[in-house]
Order: sequence, then structure tokens, then C-alpha cells
Amino acid sequence: MALSEVRPIFGIHETSFYYRSNGKPYGTLKVLAGSTFGMTGELVKLEGGSFNFAWGVEDGRQTAEVTLKSREYPPFLYTLFLGKAPTEVTADTTGTITTPENSSGSSVIANTGIGGITVTSDASDDLKFTKYIIEAITADTVTLYGLSDQDFHRGTDKEFVDDTLELLSADLSIVASSATAVSGFGLDINAGSGTIALTVGDTATFIVSPPSTRSFSVKIGNPTDRTPEFGLYMAAETLSNGRMVSIDAFRCKASGMPIAMEEKAFSEAEIKAEVFHDSSENGICEIRDINPS
Repeated sequence: MALSEVRPIFGIHETSFYYRSNGKPYGTLKVLAGSTFGMTGELVKLEGGSFNFAWGVEDGRQTAEVTLKSREYPPFLYTLFLGKAPTEVTADTTGTITTPENSSGSSVIANTGIGGITVTSDASDDLKFTKYIIEAITADTVTLYGLSDQDFHRGTDKEFVDDTLELLSADLSIVASSATAVSGFGLDINAGSGTIALTVGDTATFIVSPPSTRSFSVKIGNPTDRTPEFGLYMAAETLSNGRMVSIDAFRCKASGMPIAMEEKAFSEAEIKAEVFHDSSENGICEIRDINPS
């Protein structure tokens, strides 16, 4: 009788994540550089005297850990690995401007300063994705700065004035109850209704997003943020003979996720999750291996 066919595991097809409460999926990772399901343990040895070898050995503690090398960052990863669900927007035809907030002093965003920032009529194509800073230069003029020129090609081409990251060559006058257009950026700075009385040096910030088909934002690091437990289903690449292998880890928990930005390379996050005993399954995982007929 010949030996049976060898049973290797080849490649990685995908890894999906699911809610432990009802089994519904969070989502899946397709762009993976690798994955490892590590189950390690120790042996407790009985040693003593002058004998060179152990007199006896018993099972010690065992641990299980999943390591994934992901080259994509879907929103659900932030929930599972950083403890915060992103705010997602499926489509935005007009662009978005966050509510401006005072960052130094309190005179810029005020009834006697700037009442709000809006999109200039018919100029949403000029909106440029970055964080903006408004600084009071005199009692009624401001200067606008940006933190990145990565989107300055959108609509009207723009560039920084100088190394201060100033956006405009001239300060903008703020006149009570009127709008001041920021040329080429698609923005209107709307003055408050009171007598304009800015305090020199005060600043405020806001963030602009151009029209988009999909976007999300997430603020990490609130003391109340907690990562949830989740289930994880890993599938190896299907072999040429049709054989498939999967691992279903019933109860996982993770904490932490790196975001790399390397020169001319896609970001790769090596993320890890601990695997624990699931009382309802009476185990930590199930491994399946099948040769379809």
C-alpha cells in the first residue's frame, strides 16, 4: 500500500473577522503579506541531583497568538485593534469643512471674529484636503496656513507662499456680517455679526475634505476606548488539487496597530491578537482540511 498524499499548507487567501455575539462579519483582509497562528507551550521538567537528564516531564502553560501582516487598512481594523469605530461617509458631493475651533486664545472663532467657514458657491472643485490654521494678524485681518500641499493640484493649482506654509500672499480683511473668499481654495470666511475685534496672535483650526466617493475619520486615544473580543477565520490559498485549509479562532482580543509610511512602498502593519478559550465551543480554535471530490 502506497503512502498517502502529503498535506502541506500553501499561501494565504484571506482572513475574516466576526462578532462573537452573533457571528456576523466585521469584514475581511485580502491584501496580506502573511499570517501565523502560533500555538506554543512549555514542558515542566523534574530535575535534580547529579543526573544530566530530566526525571520526568509534564505539560506546562500554552499560549495562542495570531500574527497578520496586512497591507490594507479597512475601517473595522481601527475598531478591533485600536478600540475606536471610525465615522464613515459613503458619498459626499459637496465637500466637508469641520467646525472651526479656537486653538490659541478665543477671539478668532467668535461673534466679534469669524462665525464659520463655508464652501464658496460653485467652487467645491477647489476644496483641498488638509488642516488649515487661521491667525489673527491685526484686529480685523487674518493669515491662512495649511499643513500639507499634497492636494494643491485639485481645481485651481496653488502653492505655499514661503516656508511658513502661508497660503496667501496677502492678509484677509474680516468685515462684520460679510464673507471673505479664499481664492483658489473654495472657502468663504464668514465674519460674525459683531464689531470685529481680533486679538493679534490668536489662532483657530479646521479641516477640509473635497467631494468624495468614500471617506472615514477616527480619533484614537480616548481613555474610555476599549478593543472588543472577536472571532477570526483564516483561509490558506487553495492548492492546485483543490485542497483547502482553514482555521477558525473563536475568541480573540488585540491591542495596538502600527501604521507605516515608507518611501515608495505600501504600508504593512504587523498586527497581533491573542487567542483565548471559548467556553461555548470548549476550545480555542478549529482547523479544517478538505480535499473536495
